[in-house]
Amino acid sequence: MASLANWVPKTELGKEVMEGKVTSLDEVFAAGRKIKEPEIIDKLLPNLKTEIIFVGGSSGKGGGKRRTPTKRTTRMHRSGRRYTISAVAIIGNGNGYFGIGKSESKEHRAAIEKATQNAKLAIMPVRRSCGSWECACNEKHSIPVEVSGKSGSVSVLLKPAPKGIGLCISDESKKIMHIAGIRDIWSKSHGNTGSRVNAAFALYNAFKAINRMKLAEIEENKPAAVAEAAV
Repeated sequence: MASLANWVPKTELGKEVMEGKVTSLDEVFAAGRKIKEPEIIDKLLPNLKTEIIFVGGSSGKGGGKRRTPTKRTTRMHRSGRRYTISAVAIIGNGNGYFGIGKSESKEHRAAIEKATQNAKLAIMPVRRSCGSWECACNEKHSIPVEVSGKSGSVSVLLKPAPKGIGLCISDESKKIMHIAGIRDIWSKSHGNTGSRVNAAFALYNAFKAINRMKLAEIEENKPAAVAEAAV
């Protein structure tokens, strides 16, 4: 990666990663350390995947709406119109790590690049399990418990689904589930779900809510059939 070739670590964690003293993100999160350099993620997750959430839109032929990767907003000043480009990027390894970032710039490419860097700084592990009473296979294909997340006017409820159900969620949100490593999920959303920015961050906050749960709390909220199968 070009960014790593000229990388000069500025933080203690960055220096330890460069020297090979820290070799995985699991070590970083187990120690509760904060990531302040995006190059750390490039170094520890070489198989990183990046996706863009299509947050913008333009009028298409016949009155439809064509989705675009970035959103342009306009403000009027005495000197004339000023445009701002905003973008939302998600990253992950498809196997339990996920991050999301938002940024604004005057150019499309710069906005996407900044959003990607911010997503790397916001990366976190995603707790996966088989929390569905209909399955109880103990594989990491869904989430362990029912959880909700909220951002702006959008709230989303995620429920564990049995193996083979697939992703019962909006098409744009499927990007998030795929990149986080979740293959089966039930979902229900409320609010202005047309706001894809809020919808994406609502899912991110749902993942954070699972991470904040203690193991005993997760076991307590699991259906009885799942708890018996795990014994």
